[in-house]
Amino acid sequence: MILPPHALILPLGSLAAHCAWAQTLTFSIPARAPTNAARVDPAQLSLSLEFFAFPGYTALPSTTNCISQLTRLRGTPPAVRIGGTTQDRATYNPALGTAVNYTVASSGDAPTTLTFGPQFFTLAAALPGDVTIGLNRQLNNQSNTRAAAAAARAAVPHLLALELGNEPEFYAAGSPIIPASGWSPTADGASQQAWQNALASTAGDVFQAAVYLQYPTWSTAGLIPRLGSAIAHTRTFSGHSYPQSACGGASTDLQTLMSHQSIVSYVAQYKSEAAAAHAQGKRYFLGETNSATCGGGGISPTFGAALWIVDYVLQGALNGIERLYFHQGTIGNCQYCFWGRYTTGAPFYGAYFVSQFFGTDGATLVALDAGTAALAAYAVFGADGAPLRVLLYNSVYYAGAGARGAAQVALQGVPGTTATALRLTAPGATARVDQGARVTVGAGLTFAGDCSSVGAEALETVVVAAGGATVSVMASEALIVYL
Repeated sequence: MILPPHALILPLGSLAAHCAWAQTLTFSIPARAPTNAARVDPAQLSLSLEFFAFPGYTALPSTTNCISQLTRLRGTPPAVRIGGTTQDRATYNPALGTAVNYTVASSGDAPTTLTFGPQFFTLAAALPGDVTIGLNRQLNNQSNTRAAAAAARAAVPHLLALELGNEPEFYAAGSPIIPASGWSPTADGASQQAWQNALASTAGDVFQAAVYLQYPTWSTAGLIPRLGSAIAHTRTFSGHSYPQSACGGASTDLQTLMSHQSIVSYVAQYKSEAAAAHAQGKRYFLGETNSATCGGGGISPTFGAALWIVDYVLQGALNGIERLYFHQGTIGNCQYCFWGRYTTGAPFYGAYFVSQFFGTDGATLVALDAGTAALAAYAVFGADGAPLRVLLYNSVYYAGAGARGAAQVALQGVPGTTATALRLTAPGATARVDQGARVTVGAGLTFAGDCSSVGAEALETVVVAAGGATVSVMASEALIVYL
């Protein structure tokens, strides 16, 4: 049994004391990883940083510390994609003496135009993991993008891919890239093909193609035949995904976001996209994702969103999505961001917890439940096929008032005679760290505003008898059982 770092083991006895459900749910842990178990990428949970804000993120101690926290848990740094809406507003200036240059009316605004220089790539080169950089296609200045691609390739040792444009389905009428005949998935496919063919001699076969949000009208599966021979220059395919929208005053719903049944149904739509990429020998990522568009609504900084991250990442892996890049937007105006200048938000706790579940040794993953009820159950296995840990998530919505129900879960096939558990909890799904609520991992671990650890985790003792163990998981809570 491999324990999490900085953990104490407390003699808490049976966890059944938390139980408020009469019915016991039973799951059997396979003795060996099934042949259809999903592969877990070492950077399954990764990060996307908005293009213009990227240099600002590198100046925050919390950026370094949060990345280090995730790296320690997984043994591999999270990959970072630098891109977003503002990559298609950016022009490369090789003579610029700063990383970026722009003006905005308010610090919470994104610039409508900006320039960036060689120092931008120097900062990207300092990132510890794989780096993907988004470049401008909307302005149709191929020579400028070529110069930026050459600079990126020369400066960034961990360069994984280059994107040519971001969410091109949203290019406005009059955008320089749009031909007189109009814009459509077919027209964009021809453009992606032409640009990859033109820039491959400079950049190499390093392009991340598609980069679409509006599936299924704009899709990887639809783009592949339109790329033709240019697919030889494509390294990866990317889709963007936000389950809900906070744009233009649109309403969001936390209970729907964190529902296990809803998550299972939502993520399943990308299985065919991943399969289409894999059939071409390419990897498929959700290269930009988070809870709600336009920086996230009131649901995004909550503990419920942290729980959503846990379940969402696991469902992504099961559906063939090798990496999910969680977007971090405008510093100081971003409700879904994991961290900022002053606070490490509740969503980071979800990222931390699912990374802890994968660990440094998690190789494959299976779901133990059918995805049709509120209780999610997963098992992760080592490279030798042995079960390592089980994660249970009770997605029943608890807003913090009244009785808090709990699911009692019986696990069968528990190897050995002892086990321990680690709990991710908060006063309720609506709890927000930035509003003073206490979110904890293992009852005692929290994160300071700079993402440094405060306190220590406490592991709960789980009684194992005849290969079985019973634990409880309260509504809006998650639990890792170490086997």
